[in-house]
This record gives sequence, C-alpha cells and structure tokens, in this order.
Amino acid sequence: MNATQTSWRRRLTYYFKHGDVLWWALITLSALVAVVLVLWIGWQVWVQSAESRHAFGWAFVSPWAKPAWNPALDKFQAWPAIYGSLITALIALILAVPLALGIAVFLSELAPPWLRGPLNYMVEMLAAIPSVVYGLWGIYVFLPLVVVPVGKALEPLGGLPVVGELFQGPTPASGFTRLGAALVLVIMILPTIAAVSRDVLQAIPRSQREAAMALGATRWETVWKVLLPYGQSGILGAVILGFGRAIGETMAVTMVIGNSAGGGYSILKPGYTMASIIANEFAEAVSDLHTSALMEIGLVLFVITLLLNALARWLVVNRTIKRA
Repeated sequence: MNATQTSWRRRLTYYFKHGDVLWWALITLSALVAVVLVLWIGWQVWVQSAESRHAFGWAFVSPWAKPAWNPALDKFQAWPAIYGSLITALIALILAVPLALGIAVFLSELAPPWLRGPLNYMVEMLAAIPSVVYGLWGIYVFLPLVVVPVGKALEPLGGLPVVGELFQGPTPASGFTRLGAALVLVIMILPTIAAVSRDVLQAIPRSQREAAMALGATRWETVWKVLLPYGQSGILGAVILGFGRAIGETMAVTMVIGNSAGGGYSILKPGYTMASIIANEFAEAVSDLHTSALMEIGLVLFVITLLLNALARWLVVNRTIKRA
C-alpha cells in the first residue's frame, strides 16, 4: 500500500470515527444555503423594483396617496392590493382560529379512538387539496350559495359609524368580492392551524392532564386552564403559519376576489391582493415600469412575510421564557 492510499484511508477512518464533525458541517451548510436563498431572493426583487421605487417613492405604498393602477398611463399605486391582502387574511384568521382550536381540542382530547383516525385524515386532506380546486369550487358553489347571501345580510351594517365603510354594498350577484376571498381562505387555512394545534396539544405530557383532574378540574377546565396555556407558544406559531399562508395565497384568491382596483375599503366589493395582481398582470406587463411596479409589490409581500415570521418567532420565544 502506497502513501497516498494510506492517507485517504486515515481520512476516511477519521470521519467515520468522528461523524459528529461531518454531520455538523452538513447541517451548517444547509442552514447557510437557506439564508443565502432568502437574501438572494430579497436582493433580486429589490434590484428589479428600483425603477418603480425611484418613480413613485413612498407614495406607492401609502394609504393616503390617491389610488391609481393604470398600466396604459404608467400610473401605479399599490395600497388597494396591500389592503386587499391584509383585510382578507385578517378576516380569515378571525373566523378560522376558533374553529381550528375547537377541531384540535376535539381530536386530541374528546374524540373516541374509532373516530379520531378518520377525522385526522379528513383534516389533513383539506390541506392537501390544490388551491385551484378551491378556486373552482368557490366560483361555482361557494360564492352563489354562501358568499352572496352573507354579503346581502351584512349590507345593513353599512350605515354604522366607523366600521360602516367595510360593509358598503351592494354585493355583486356573482359574489366576486373581498369577502368571498376571505371566506375561501378560512377553509384553506383551517386544516393547517387545526393540524398543528392538534399536534401541540397531543405533545403536552399526560401528567399535566392527570394533575388537573386530580385537583378536581373538569374536562373543560383542564383544556381551558391547563392545556391551552401550556401549549400557547405552539398554537401561536400555528396561527401565524395560517396567517402567512392566507396573506400569500394566490390562485384561489385570484379566481374569487374579482380583480378590481376599485371598491374602496368595502369587503363587499371586488378587489385585489398583492399575490393576485402579480399573477394576473406579470406575464402581460406593458412596460418596464409596469414590471418594476409588480416587482415592488412582490418586495412588499416579501417584507411582510419576513416580518410575520420574525414576529412569530419573537412571540414564541417570549412566551416560552415567561412560562419557564
């Protein structure tokens, strides 16, 4: 055996004996690749949106600037799309979280074993349905049967002070509204929040339940006063995860929201989201400034997503430290 073969054999022996070093290097490399990808994506959308940022400045995203989206005249203002994303995601979150927590509690604490398995499967199947299927179902079934009647029922609230502007009608007969997009998003984010919250509750040590029951707590008191506070950091992470999916959802929202830059602040009118306006217009952008404006909307969506994840991480860590 020559010197070269001996050297390679020693190196292999070292790495096999000290596998932790090689494993640490692979994990570190994977983490660095993720960071580099995020930075690269952010840099690309920043560079590609330079023309729009120079042309419109902060007025592009300001809620006080005059709304305008006219590709023929190269006039762009993104606030209606930003508002559409925020309001639809917020409504979806408000409606989905109580339902998702109820499902999670039932599946983890109350459901009999023969029912728990099929229900778990059905909840996870809802998360696996492609968004375009939700969009088609929304157009032909959900909008005419649910959204239009609900919209008609909410129209009288348009006369209320302060919040009345959210319910200015009339609701379109087609149902293509911000409300329709929000209600479809409820169904789309419900399984995500429910499945993660269920796993969080199931991971809580059984001793927590037994201690509460031994002290005389009822089943409901055990859930409300012990399990939910104990798993609040994980449940909060599930909620933020659902909100992130809602604010970035593209195809289903594009198919049901109506894709109109008007509508003011009413949820009973058609609108845009950041994702839907990019999906609708990017392939047919009529000028370089139009493309740059769409890239700047992508930059805004990218920043909002990063801030949501940072906020979720901070809240989870903060809650964990306080509980400890």
